[in-house]
Amino acid sequence: MSAATPGLIVAAPASGTGKTTVALGLMAAFRGQGLAVQPFKNGPDYIDPGFHAAATGRQSFNLDSWAMSAPRIAGLVGDAADADLAIAEGSMGLFDGVALPGEAGTGSGAELAVLTGWPVLLVLDVSGQAQSAAATALGFARLRPDLQLAGVVLNRVASGRHEALVRDGMAQAGITVLGALPRRPDLELPERHLGLVQAEEQSDLTARIDALAEFIAAHCDLAAIRAAASGILPPAAPLPVTPPGQRIALARDAAFSFVYPHLLAGWRAAGAEVVTFSPLADQGPDAAADVCWLPGGYPELHAGRLAAAGNFRRALADFAATRTVHGECGGYMVLGQGLVAADGTRHRMAGLLGLETSFAKRRMNLGYRLAELRGPMPGHPPGMRLRGHEFHYATTTAQPDAALALVRDATGVELPGTGSRRGNVTGTFFHLIAAAS
Repeated sequence: MSAATPGLIVAAPASGTGKTTVALGLMAAFRGQGLAVQPFKNGPDYIDPGFHAAATGRQSFNLDSWAMSAPRIAGLVGDAADADLAIAEGSMGLFDGVALPGEAGTGSGAELAVLTGWPVLLVLDVSGQAQSAAATALGFARLRPDLQLAGVVLNRVASGRHEALVRDGMAQAGITVLGALPRRPDLELPERHLGLVQAEEQSDLTARIDALAEFIAAHCDLAAIRAAASGILPPAAPLPVTPPGQRIALARDAAFSFVYPHLLAGWRAAGAEVVTFSPLADQGPDAAADVCWLPGGYPELHAGRLAAAGNFRRALADFAATRTVHGECGGYMVLGQGLVAADGTRHRMAGLLGLETSFAKRRMNLGYRLAELRGPMPGHPPGMRLRGHEFHYATTTAQPDAALALVRDATGVELPGTGSRRGNVTGTFFHLIAAAS
C-alpha cells in the first residue's frame, strides 16, 4: 500500500486572522519550488477552492467531517496520492464545529487534522499583544493531545521589536515559530457579502498570488514547514457519487458558480457527461441533456440580466416540460417567480416554481442541513437523506409549492426552508454535499 501524502492544515483561532493569505502563499510558493501541491478546504466553502486551484494548478476539494463519512474523506484525500505535499485551509477557528456530530464529526478543522494526521500550522494575529500570544498558542497545542501542532505563523507583526517580544514568549512556551508576517493590507483579497470575490472575477489574480508567494517565502521558513508535514491516511479509492443524470446541463457563469468540485468529479467518475451553459449569455440548457442543474452563486448581482434573458427562460421551460431541472440556493431562486433586489426592484425569474425571494431585507441563513426527501430529486429517490449546507441572505416571501424535503439543522431542529417541487422541477436552499449514511 502506498504511503500517505504528507500534509499540513493551515488553521487559526478565528476567522479573519489570515488563514487564506498564508495558505495561498504557501501553496504558490511550494509550487514555485517545483512541488506538486494538492489543496483542500475544511468545511463547506465554495469560494476558497477556486483560489487554491489558481495557486496550485490542481483542483481543490472540500473535506467535511459533519457531512462526509471517514471513508469518503479518505477517498478524496486519495487524490493527493501523486502530490508531493497536501495543504488544507481550515475554516473559522481550529476547534469550531457544530454541537452534535454528523457523519464523522462536528466539522472542525481539528477533527480533520486528527483523521488525516496532518499537523496544524496555526496562524496567529498578534496585533495588540506580544508575549501574551504564547498563551493562545499553548492552549491550542494542548487542548487535544492527539492533535499535532507544527508551529505558528505570526501575522500582522508591527515591527522588529514586536516580533522579538512575541518570539520570546513562544520560546518560553516551547512553541516553534515558522514565520512572522508584517502588516501588508495591499495583499488582502477583495470581499463581498458571501466572502471573497470569486477567483474567476479577478483579472489580476495571477499577479496577486505571485505577490503572496513572494511575501510568504520571504517571511516564512519554507524548508521547516515542509519538513513538519506528515500524514497517516494511505491513498483510498473515492466512494461512488450518484449523478443526477447521464448528460447534465450545468449552468456555469458569474451568477451560477457554487458547485462543489467533489460532486462534479464524482459525477464524471460515474460516467456522466457535464455540459455547461451560461444563462447570463442568454443560453439555454443543452437540448440533448436529460437533466439540468442550476447551482448557487450570485443571482442577486445579475438579476436584471437574468430577467432580460428571454431565450434562457424559454429554453429552460421547454426543457422542464419533459426532463428534470434542479436548482440550489441561487439556482433555486432563479427557478422561482421573482427576485427582489436590495434596492427593492423586483425582477422576473424563470417562473417554474412559485418561490418569491427578496434581498430588500437581508437575513442571514447559515448552517448545516440534513434533509429527508419527500419527493424525488434528480439522482435521489423519496426517503433519501442528504447532507448539505446553506448560506445566503435572501428572505422567502412566498413558497406555495409542495415541500421537497423535511429539513433540519445540525442540532435536529426542523426548519421552514423545505425546498419545493412542481412537476419536473425541484429546488433547495441548501447545497448538496453528500448522501447521509
